[in-house]
Amino acid sequence: MLNTMLSPDEHITTAHRAKLAYVYVRQSSLGQVRHHQESTELQYRLVERAVLFGWPRERVHVIDDDLGKSGTASSNRHGFQTLIAEVGLGKAGLVMSLDASRLARNNRDWHQLLELCSLFGVLIADGERLYDPGAYHDRLLLGLSGIMSEAELHQIRIRLHQGERQKAARGELRLPLPAGLIQSRDGSVTFNPDEEVQERLRLVFAKFRELGSARAVMRYLRRNNLLLPVRPLRGPAPHDVVWRPADSARVINILKNPAYAGAYVYGRRRPDPLRRQPGTERIGTVVVTPEDWSICLKDAHPAYVDWEEFMANRRQLTNNVGRYDAGRPGAPRKGNALLQGIVSCGRCARRMCLRYSGPHGNYPVYVCAADQSSQGRPRCQEVRALAVDEEVERLILTALTPDQIALAIAALGEIEDENRAMERQWSLKRERARFDAERARRQYDAVEPENRLVARSLERAWEERLRRADQVEQDYTAWRRDQAVAISDSDREEILALGANLPRLWHAATTGPADRKQIVRLVIKEATLDQKRRRGYVWIKVIWQTGAVSEHWLQRGVQGYAQHADQDRLRQRIAELNSLQKRDGEISTILNKEAFRTAHGAPFSGGMIHLLRKKWQIQTVKINGTQQTHRSGPMEAIQYKEPPQPWALHRK
Repeated sequence: MLNTMLSPDEHITTAHRAKLAYVYVRQSSLGQVRHHQESTELQYRLVERAVLFGWPRERVHVIDDDLGKSGTASSNRHGFQTLIAEVGLGKAGLVMSLDASRLARNNRDWHQLLELCSLFGVLIADGERLYDPGAYHDRLLLGLSGIMSEAELHQIRIRLHQGERQKAARGELRLPLPAGLIQSRDGSVTFNPDEEVQERLRLVFAKFRELGSARAVMRYLRRNNLLLPVRPLRGPAPHDVVWRPADSARVINILKNPAYAGAYVYGRRRPDPLRRQPGTERIGTVVVTPEDWSICLKDAHPAYVDWEEFMANRRQLTNNVGRYDAGRPGAPRKGNALLQGIVSCGRCARRMCLRYSGPHGNYPVYVCAADQSSQGRPRCQEVRALAVDEEVERLILTALTPDQIALAIAALGEIEDENRAMERQWSLKRERARFDAERARRQYDAVEPENRLVARSLERAWEERLRRADQVEQDYTAWRRDQAVAISDSDREEILALGANLPRLWHAATTGPADRKQIVRLVIKEATLDQKRRRGYVWIKVIWQTGAVSEHWLQRGVQGYAQHADQDRLRQRIAELNSLQKRDGEISTILNKEAFRTAHGAPFSGGMIHLLRKKWQIQTVKINGTQQTHRSGPMEAIQYKEPPQPWALHRK
């Protein structure tokens, strides 16, 4: 192509030759620079073509700063930016490139160059002919060249992507493997032969199965000083496994990686141009749900967990992010409300949120605030949580009573299994530390004694491995002393006795609110509350995990006797006892025995009965024709005012 001899075009003038000629050289990747050297040499020979056009060799400048860079964008192509600057400063008379694709692979950069060359009278030449961007037909040809260059790149990408997808559909496309898996020499995927890596990953899945929260698993690993295996994917392969401290992101990546479930997945992410970060060329990506994965080949290789457990883990992680509008309960927290995240409104069927009232903010209230937040209307309802939680607690303890012994035996088995699992983890950790120290010793022994330059470094490495092994042994001894205590026969009897007395375990100081909420969610799927269905009562509908549904009525504390659930019966009973010539103190004693309670749920006293008789205008019965007081003592003469209960301090 360069051998085509062209006479100097009539467009080249003395003014053009008075300026500089620029030869732009670019290859798209470092592999092309390394293996396609003939193409690079062909571009450098454009200098001779510029000389044929009449430019002195010393006034022909070569811009080759962009070797190994793609032409899809100009942000990282400093050579192209330099060329644009030289044209804009009026220093260029000729711009040469092998073809339009070398200068730009997108129309934005290409037409920017054409516009500047047209304004400043700069000619453009390729391997075949000379163009004047100021001339209509030449600019038309140059524009078509730029369009074809961008279309060519698009077609190349399409072909490459189709080939990649076709290979992935057969499961033959090599994808990066996580730390627990390796690719053998025959191309098959199998477990990492390192037993500590395998056991650590199995421990992560087992603890998430038990705790149900990635953050809880992270805290467990950090509390026991257990690291996580990670395979960095930077640098040349093969990528070795390294050990890093546990954090929530690493735990979630393990739980969400389908490779651990034995699946070959292609298309877990898709490009999203809207997520492009400013100042970067890379297009942002979004995570694709398993239902939209392009290729998913199950049982493609050995798995740490089955597919059903993998999907259950993903659902659990999704539900741990609390969103009331999406019906996600969220992970159990440290608050006192037992039904946090799983309670809905009995009036509008929407999820109820939680707030805390009281002077110290420690009295929970279930609130249906959907109407208030979306439409500015009053809240649907508010239900005080303490009394409801007591009723739910009673229902749960009653439901678990027949299985108390089985639960105690299961808890005992879990304690023993956890001790054995931790003993296994520490055994592998100690074995690795001893192996590293022994290998450092062998490396030190293999060096020539006279080669002190190497021997000193190997000696320091050996000492470091010895100190690390000694630290692991000390940590193991401390763990054995503090954590892994052998369970004796007396401990077994105490655990079984504790299981037989489930309320004692429920109210134990070591059982936190999050633990109680976890127990509630294991038994109850959802609860519905409505305190406006019946005066003075809260309607509780419980949907159990077994699918059974039960309804319960709970008498609640109210602001006054106008909302009291037993107002009519209470008034009638006080009138009856008053007609029997009972004193106020005697009436209060009888009412308390008959399970009557005040509006706030407290027992009655004589002073309260006196105030209620005055409120309801129940006249005092005369004895022997003389009006007598019905108070039972001198202290009853003091007007009594019922103290508010703590949970009713802040009313609606």
